[in-house]
This record gives sequence, structure tokens and C-alpha cells, in this order.
Amino acid sequence: MINKVRPIDCRHFINGQYVDSDKGRTFDNINPATEEVIGVVAEGTQEEVDAAVQAAKRALKGPWCEFTPNERSNVLRRIGDIILERKEELAILEAMDTGKPYEMALEVDITRAAYNFHFFADYLTSLGTEAYQQDDQALHYAIRRPVGVVGMINPWNLPLLLLTWKMAPCLAAGNTAVMKPAEWTPMTATVLAEIIKEAGVPDGVVNLVHGFGPNAAGSALTEHPDVDAITFTGETKTGSAIMKAAAPTLKKLSYELGGKNPNIIFADADLDEVIDTTLKSSFMNQGEVCLCGSRIYVERPVYEAFLEKFVDRTKQLQVGDPFKEGTKVGAVISKEHYDRVQQYIGIAKEEGGTIVAGGGRPKGEQKGYYIEPTIVTGLTRDSRCVREEIFGPVVTVLPFDEEEDVIEQANDTHYGLGTTIWTNDLRRAHRVAHKVEAGIIWVNTWYLRDLRTPFGGLKQSGIGREGGMHSFEFYSELSNITIKL
Repeated sequence: MINKVRPIDCRHFINGQYVDSDKGRTFDNINPATEEVIGVVAEGTQEEVDAAVQAAKRALKGPWCEFTPNERSNVLRRIGDIILERKEELAILEAMDTGKPYEMALEVDITRAAYNFHFFADYLTSLGTEAYQQDDQALHYAIRRPVGVVGMINPWNLPLLLLTWKMAPCLAAGNTAVMKPAEWTPMTATVLAEIIKEAGVPDGVVNLVHGFGPNAAGSALTEHPDVDAITFTGETKTGSAIMKAAAPTLKKLSYELGGKNPNIIFADADLDEVIDTTLKSSFMNQGEVCLCGSRIYVERPVYEAFLEKFVDRTKQLQVGDPFKEGTKVGAVISKEHYDRVQQYIGIAKEEGGTIVAGGGRPKGEQKGYYIEPTIVTGLTRDSRCVREEIFGPVVTVLPFDEEEDVIEQANDTHYGLGTTIWTNDLRRAHRVAHKVEAGIIWVNTWYLRDLRTPFGGLKQSGIGREGGMHSFEFYSELSNITIKL
């Protein structure tokens, strides 16, 4: 199957049709694992965005608005089914676009993308609102209506997974959409548009414009007066820029932004279980996950034992070709990002840190943006590598002595996305979980998700929550109806 799937050229999808850019503008799509050009991508600007938004606006009044909740549920379920039918193809495209291991793309990205649609297909059919009787005077009840045209600006690290996390509740609530995938990862979004049409979604409901962000397709989408809401996953500074662009038209905003997540390990934790999960929370997807536990704090009595085991297991991780069986760490997304991560490794050395694992290119890899999983010790809490989001396979490990001290260090950041706490002391688990400042807190696990629960960050890690009812709060508007009795 791997040999039969080739990369695709990526065109816009507007009003149910694939189209080229005005004047034929394109840019290259590069495979980060090989540094080869694997296709061309249509480059959208204001013209394409406007055409997509107008198609979405018209579709709000078209056949889509007549779909009942059960009919929308059936369509969502069919989308998820088709994703699973094409999962090998989608996983191959995702691995070529991102550089991540094919096995991970198949088991995590594509499987979860399908489940996002299946989950909201089921959740939609159980959705209700509120009603109140005011003595014998009146009956008040609320109805939900679509928010309108939703702009979706998607990141490059988990392209299809995170796009479907937005698209499924958006369609469930009856909205229309314009997708703007990251310019580095255009292929699975292009296929998703085809899948959505095949599943029975009317033309114009879902549109896709490829292109860049500032002063390009991204800016045009966030500034467009006929876009009613923007959902964005990505870097915090970009989120701030989008907020400024969206302010004049008072768009609804949902952000999942950066993170510098603490992983707090107490001495009473099961060290073998900690190591197994910490390898994933540190280096899964090359560390290019907003929820990665990149700041590791270990209670001093087990610090040396943890570090010895963690370094040994990290050095055993297979780095390289995403399509080679057993590969656990692939290539980072681009030359630009490769240079940025390597710069931070250099900064760690300048700040007095010791590289106890990794730090360079894996041996034998001449092409591709590969970086060995890297562990840094000996840094202080004020070091840049401890405070700034690196978004690569680089973690820092620091010892701590007191519970209050590690809580203070964990909270000493502008971010507040995720935290992992390792302890077998039930009281301590609850106590620390209540004190750390994060939107998502795991105890003795990591990345375990129930899609009904609120997902999002505190401080500069985001605005709003998604998941279950929280997604519908963003993708719909409530109107109250009062009936005088």
C-alpha cells in the first residue's frame, strides 16, 4: 500500500469543486524527511478567500439548513467511516507532509480523526437545551442555532487530527466552514474536502483555501467581515495577531495556543510506569505536540535513578525514516524549524546545561530534518530553554525538594496548557492538581482524553474550551424564547 500512494498536488476546494488560484499562483510542498519537493500547492490570497467565504455564506441558506440533527449525525458518521476506509492512504500522506512516523500517523492521527466525527455524530443526537417555567406567567426555553461561517486555521503538527477536532462539531452544529491548513501540511486537508463531499455534505458547506498566514490567505480569512467565528490552533503570537484582526467585526474566537508543560514526578511514583509514559510525553511526534511535558521536575530522592533510566531508554529510540518499521521519532517539520530547535540546544549549552542524551543529528542520516531526542540537565528555572516553548524533541530535567517549591516552578510561566503529576499519594494528587495552573491536568497518565471533557488552556495558552458541550457553546448561538401563558 505504501508504494502505491503518491503525494498529491493540492488545489483549493470552493463550492464543491477543486480550483486553481487566480493567475495560477503555487508554492512547493517539501517532504521534511527527504527534503524533496513532492508536489505543488495552490497559493490563495484575498480573491480565493472571498470566493470561499461567499460560497459558505450562501450554503447557510441552502439545503444544509434543512438537515435535521439526525441527518447531520448520519453524515458525520459517514465521514468518519470513509476516513477509516482510506486510513492507510491518509496516514501515508500525513507522514510525507509532516515527517512523523507512518505507524504513529496510522494509529493516532487518522484513527482519532475518524473518531472525532463518530463522537460528535453520537453526541449531537443527545444534545438538549434549557427550559424554565416562570410561575404561571410564562414558559422560557432556549434554542440553538449555527454561529454561521467559521474560519478554521490549522497547525502543521497534527494536521488531520486537529482539523477534524474542529470540523466535526462545526458541522454538527449546522455551520459552514472555510479551512486554511498550514502551508507545510496541505495534503490531508485536501483529501478531507473530497471525503466530506462524498459523505453527502452539500456544495459550499465546506471550503478550503491553501496559502500563507500574514498578509495572505490567513489574514484575509481573519479579517473577512462575513466570517462569524475563527478557531485557531497554533503559536501564541499568531493568536494575538488574529485577535487584533478579528476585533473590528467582533468575531467569536476559540484558541488553543502554546505550552511549556511541567511533568512533576514525586518519589513515591512507579518509576517504570513514569519512564514509559514520559518517553511519549517528551518525544512523541518529535516533541511537536502542544501538550508535551517539556519541563520535567523530579523529586530529589529518585532524581538520579530516574535520569539514568530515562537517558538509557531515550538513547534506544529509533530515529529516522518515517516509513521504516519501528521508527519512533521522525523528522521535524521544516529546515526553518530544524534550525530553531538546534539554536535552542546551543542556547542550553551556553546557559550551563549539560546534554546527557542527543543534541545532534542521528548517525547515518544525510538528508532530512532529523534531531536526536535531547535531554538537558543543569539549567536553572530562569534559563530560556526552561521558560520558552521549543516545540521539538528537547526536554529539560530539574530536581526539586519540596511540594510547594515545584508547584511554584510549574506555575512560573506565561503558559497554562497541560500538566502531568506522578504520585501514589491520593491526597497529594488532589492537592497539587488543584494548585497547578493548567487547563488539562493528568495524574499518573498523559494524553488520555475523553472527548466530553473541556479542552483548552489558561493564561497565554488559549481562549475558551472545546469538547462535548463546550464545543457546541462555541459553534452555536443560544436564543431564548418566552411564551406568555
